[in-house]
Amino acid sequence: MPPVHLNPQDDEKRLLWRLRTHGAQPRSDLARALGLSNSALTKLTRNLLALNLIEEVEPDEPQGRGRPTVPLRISPGGGYAVGVTVHTGVLEIALVDYAGGTIALTSEKIDPPEPHDFARMVDRRIHELAVEHRLLGTRLLGVGLSAPGPALSRDGNRWSIVANLPGWRGAPLRDILTQTLHQPVWIENDATAAALAEYYLGGLIDHCSTAIIITLGYGIGAGIIHDGRLLRGEVGSAGEIGMFYPGDAPRPSPVDLLATLAQAGCPLTSIADFETQTRGFEPVIEQWLDRAAQQLKLAVNSALAWFDPGAIRLTSPLPRAVVQQLADRLNDGLLIWGDHRADCEVATFAVDVSKLRGASSVLGAALLPIHASTAMG
Repeated sequence: MPPVHLNPQDDEKRLLWRLRTHGAQPRSDLARALGLSNSALTKLTRNLLALNLIEEVEPDEPQGRGRPTVPLRISPGGGYAVGVTVHTGVLEIALVDYAGGTIALTSEKIDPPEPHDFARMVDRRIHELAVEHRLLGTRLLGVGLSAPGPALSRDGNRWSIVANLPGWRGAPLRDILTQTLHQPVWIENDATAAALAEYYLGGLIDHCSTAIIITLGYGIGAGIIHDGRLLRGEVGSAGEIGMFYPGDAPRPSPVDLLATLAQAGCPLTSIADFETQTRGFEPVIEQWLDRAAQQLKLAVNSALAWFDPGAIRLTSPLPRAVVQQLADRLNDGLLIWGDHRADCEVATFAVDVSKLRGASSVLGAALLPIHASTAMG
């Protein structure tokens, strides 16, 4: 299927963003919020309805005489997008519809692929999933990749990918994927992609304007989102807190935990088998969590001081129970919340754990094409 580029005009993007962040709304409320006349709004909505990017919501109950108020909302039928990421021995692929609903979320064991093999593998799996979910002929908005490492170029084509993936570091990843997939491709650091998923799908959009998402994946990184905008930095490396932890030393990452378990005699080779193969090694995990919490203390306290976030959340492909134990340790007296929090309108919160079951990075990757079509700025 040929690529489809969505390029909404500014007023269309403002309308789409309003619906995406505030939910279904009547036309009159939209016109008032956007500062548009009723006729201008009618013209905007007519075009977006024709593109199936928005849809009318039928009222649940009769509203008496006259024409009922019919709210508008983002339409799931506006298309779908694909997200891909690679963890230790695992390939994850997600499909989401235009409204952000999850169509498919798959995970499979793989040997670490080189970039061209990876692109061919992803191309095959996208076609298989499109057939399985009856998406052939549906608008495909693009493909997002969450990359385990910081960017090396302003255009986001080359990345400092972890050494576990052979041939990836410095390779023109966007070029390779675009030439194989024949689709628009977005690439973001895995922590930044996770922040997008937690904002849209993890509930943060409803209760805070600034959030920090700390991702424990191949390494450790942070995604920062403020007023619906991803804070990327000069070349896309904002939140690269892995710099605090040299790669040749123990660090608070799942790869380090796997290495720690291996030294203790645990046969675990993939995060996918964590719960079954770590039985009997609970004391090793506990010791690692104690050390990881102490290591994370500086990074989290720095985030509190620099950004005054409304939420700090941990996400990881590790089992949620393990990540929750890490959050509990951070909240147990390690963090400096600041006395001003006690006197301000925003109550002190606790570091919490993602409820997206370790899928934040891949879901965020899938949301990248959708976010690009609606986010302002």
